[in-house]
Amino acid sequence: MDLRLNGRDAIVCASSRGLGRACATALVREGCNVVINGRDEALLADTAEELRKTGKAEVTPIVADINTIDGRETLLAACTEPDILVNNNAGPPPGEFANWGPDDWQSALDANLLAPTFMIQGVIEGMKARHFGRIVNITSAMVKSPHAAMGLSTAARSGLTALCKGLSNEAVAFNVTINNLLPERFDTDRQKFMAKVLMERQGITLEQAREAIANTINAKRFGQPEEFGDACAYLCSAQAGFISGQNLQLDGGSYAG
Repeated sequence: MDLRLNGRDAIVCASSRGLGRACATALVREGCNVVINGRDEALLADTAEELRKTGKAEVTPIVADINTIDGRETLLAACTEPDILVNNNAGPPPGEFANWGPDDWQSALDANLLAPTFMIQGVIEGMKARHFGRIVNITSAMVKSPHAAMGLSTAARSGLTALCKGLSNEAVAFNVTINNLLPERFDTDRQKFMAKVLMERQGITLEQAREAIANTINAKRFGQPEEFGDACAYLCSAQAGFISGQNLQLDGGSYAG
């Protein structure tokens, strides 16, 4: 299927690795000029070089911390009229409610509510004026299936979900859609980190931890980043203009609702 994205301009946040990189890869393959983002200059440069092998589109690496005002302004200045914004950012680690203090909460809100909110604020009016825009937020399956240990992430991302639902109601009349992708158990660095946490907590091997986590998914396997990237590219497509305000589960059929 031709997603009719050739020549479109996209910003993909936190895209030097993991699910952000998978989304950037899929968009470049479809012909989008993509601005990628990260804090590790060397890793970002390597990612840009690999993405350029995927297609003929332009790939612009921007070293910036989107949790800061300066970082967001730098990223937005690199792509002043984006057609696509993919919001992504690292989530806080699991923990216990009793141990989370003000700094923990503020860090979670900065990364998973405020940073994406201000990125949306920086692009949405221009998208509406040009009558094309696709905003995709990478959130978490925990938004629909909360778990106490992931409370920092769940609280912040749920706030973003509610905000974007309200924004989507008005924006869609301008052919600007806002949707959320809710991943669970994709085989990325984040999942490797979670497996190490389980390994240390239960005194088991890394492979045993990975198997135990995979078995919590109905599909009995980890999701592949490429599967996630392709889903993102479709939501950014011309054909997806009638899909907005939605939360798409990418979880191997595990959501119980």
